[in-house]
Amino acid sequence: MAVVAAAIVLARRPEAGAWLLATSLRGVSPVEFVVVLLAGMAAGGINAMVGSGTLITFPTLLFLGYPPLVANVSNNIGLVAGGFGGVRGYRDELAGHTHTIKRLMPASAAGAITGALLLLILPASAFDAIVPALIAVALLLVLTGPRLQAWAAEHHPDQAGAGRMRLTLAGVFLAGIYGGYFGAAQGVLLIGVMSVLIAEPLQRINAFKNVLGTTVNGVAAAVFLLVAWDKIDWAVVVAIAIGALFGGYGGARLGRRLPPAVLRGVIVVVGTVAIVKLVAFP
Repeated sequence: MAVVAAAIVLARRPEAGAWLLATSLRGVSPVEFVVVLLAGMAAGGINAMVGSGTLITFPTLLFLGYPPLVANVSNNIGLVAGGFGGVRGYRDELAGHTHTIKRLMPASAAGAITGALLLLILPASAFDAIVPALIAVALLLVLTGPRLQAWAAEHHPDQAGAGRMRLTLAGVFLAGIYGGYFGAAQGVLLIGVMSVLIAEPLQRINAFKNVLGTTVNGVAAAVFLLVAWDKIDWAVVVAIAIGALFGGYGGARLGRRLPPAVLRGVIVVVGTVAIVKLVAFP
């Protein structure tokens, strides 16, 4: 993946990182850079715990005067770093579940490619009507997840069964399309789907969400690097990436300590704010 390769190069050659940072900051005021960095830190933390961090960074970039498409593409690439921080923070919950992740990641990747290409083709208003409805459905699934999970376990005890897995893959694929297209509340959608279809504790589902969300952002970023290089603002990417990396790890540490009921409450509050933001303040 292009983003991972770049990270390895920068780790081995710090002078390349200094050059990139200096190049990116040309024409960007220090205050603006710090504002975007702090927004990235907050978004990385929220993404690790729940999702919807884009609702912080994207409006911030629009407020600072960045064109919507440039803001969306640059934000997506920058938040990849936050995903790695969140995944590392939840590594204990992921232990022993590599097989499940490997089955789900291709669906996320395929959805991300589809969504990223749709972003570059469709008008920006294409998903305006359906996105709030999707988030509302996801919140309903999060709230009713334990009861639906119990019902599914009783009637379909084999969680690896073909029919149940197909539904899970379909839900992850659709969430990937949305994540590649815009991404706000992608985590809420993933948690909603997996809460019903995967018989695992909420914290482990949240760990799965971090891996799949990072997969979506990483694959979409690779698509943008290949076909939309002119829509990338590297100052934004660098600022968000630095902030999101630390925010993602810190958010994961905090999220792991929350009881399931509290975590569900946080998800509902964040999801509701996302709906209000998208409907009342488009």
